[in-house]
Amino acid sequence: MNLLFLCPHFEPDLHAATGEVMSRLVHSLAERGHRIDVVTSLPWYHRHMVEPEWSGRPWRKETTEFGSIIRVWPFPTNKTNVPARALGFVGFTALVAGAALTLPKPDVVLAMSPPIFLADAASTVARRWGVPFVFNVQDIFPDVAIELGALNNPKVVAWAKKHERSVYRRAEAITVLSQDQADNVRAKVDDPEKVHIIQNFVDLDRVHVVDRATDYRRRHGLLDKTVVMYSGNVGLSQSFDLVRAAADAYADRPDVHFVINGEGAARNEVDQWAATRANVLVTDFAPREAVSDVLGSADLHLVLLKEGLSRSSTPSKLYGILAAGRPLLASIDEGSEVAVIVDQAGAGTSVPPEDVRAFLDALGDLLNDPVELDEMGERARWFVERCLTPEVQAEAYEKLFFAMVSGGSGGPNDRP
Repeated sequence: MNLLFLCPHFEPDLHAATGEVMSRLVHSLAERGHRIDVVTSLPWYHRHMVEPEWSGRPWRKETTEFGSIIRVWPFPTNKTNVPARALGFVGFTALVAGAALTLPKPDVVLAMSPPIFLADAASTVARRWGVPFVFNVQDIFPDVAIELGALNNPKVVAWAKKHERSVYRRAEAITVLSQDQADNVRAKVDDPEKVHIIQNFVDLDRVHVVDRATDYRRRHGLLDKTVVMYSGNVGLSQSFDLVRAAADAYADRPDVHFVINGEGAARNEVDQWAATRANVLVTDFAPREAVSDVLGSADLHLVLLKEGLSRSSTPSKLYGILAAGRPLLASIDEGSEVAVIVDQAGAGTSVPPEDVRAFLDALGDLLNDPVELDEMGERARWFVERCLTPEVQAEAYEKLFFAMVSGGSGGPNDRP
C-alpha cells in the first residue's frame, strides 16, 4: 500500500512528542511492507526556529528506505502568540499541500493534528486523487485553546468550531488517543462510527528500565534524594502550582527533591518561583539518547493536566513513564484515559485536577511506601510491554487503512 502522511514534525525533530509518534509509526508500517511519503516541517521545535543546518531553503526533498520526505518551512512562532501561530500554521499548511500534490498518487492520506489546518491540506490532496483521508487527532482544537483561555474572541471561537466540524465531515476516518477524546469528537460528527481509538505507543527499544543511580542524578547531586519529577512540556496546560505547593510542604525534608525537566510557554514563570526554593531543580530537555537516564532518575513521576482538558488532550508523557518502569501521580480529570490506564496498570494514583489538598495527601501516601512504589513501577513496565508497543499501533492503523481502501468503515473502535 502507498501511504501519504502529513505531519508537523518528523525525525530528527523529536523534541516534539508528535515527531516521535509519527517517525516510529512510519518505520513500523514500512517494516510491514508499506511505502510511505512524508510531508513535514524543517526541524524547528527545540528552539522555535529552524535549526541552522536546515536553514537556507524553504523546501527540501530526500529519498528514504521507506519512500520519501519533503520538509517545508514551518513559519516558527512562539506558542503564546496565538494570532501569529495561527497565521504560521496557515502558511505551513499551504506549503504542505503544494508539496504533497507533487508526489505520486497514494492509496490513503493521513494528517496529524495539531495543527488542525493540516486536515485541509490532506482533504485537498485526497480529493485530487479520489482516495480516503484519515485524520489523526493528538489534541482536539479549538477545545484546548478555549479551555486555556488562549482563544476567547466569540467570532473566532465560532469560526474555529465550524472549521473543526468541517474537517471531521471531510475525513473518512478519525483516530483519537482515548475514550474521552472519542466521546468529544463523536458528539460533533454525523457518523460516530468513523471515530476510532488508537492509542500512542512506547518505543521499548529506546525507553528501558535503568538503575536509579543515573548519570542525571549524579550530575545534579540527587543520588541520595527521593526524586519527584515532572518531565515534558512546561506549558499552559499543566498545573505547576501543585509542584510549588508540594515543594513548600516538603521544605523541611532535605531527602525529597522536586525536578521539572522540560521547556515550553510556562518555563519562565516556573524558573522564577523555582529559583527561590532550594528543593526544586529545573533542567532543559535531555538529548533523545538520554531519555531512559532522565526518566529513570525519578522515584515518582507527575502528570499534571488542568481541569477539563482531558477530553481534548492526552499527555504523551504517560507512556514514557510507564516504559521507564516508574510509578506516577496524576492530577487529572476523574475517569480520564490517564486515570483509567494508571488504574488498569496498577502503576500509581490519580487525584482530581488542581486540587492541592488531594495532591499533597496522595503524594505523602506514595512517598511513605517506597516498597509499593517499586512494585507500581514493575507493573507499569509490564503493562506497556503487553498493550502499548509500536507494533500494536501499526497493526491498528494498517487494519484501518485496508478498511478504507476496500470501501468499508471498520477499524479498531474499541479500547485495547
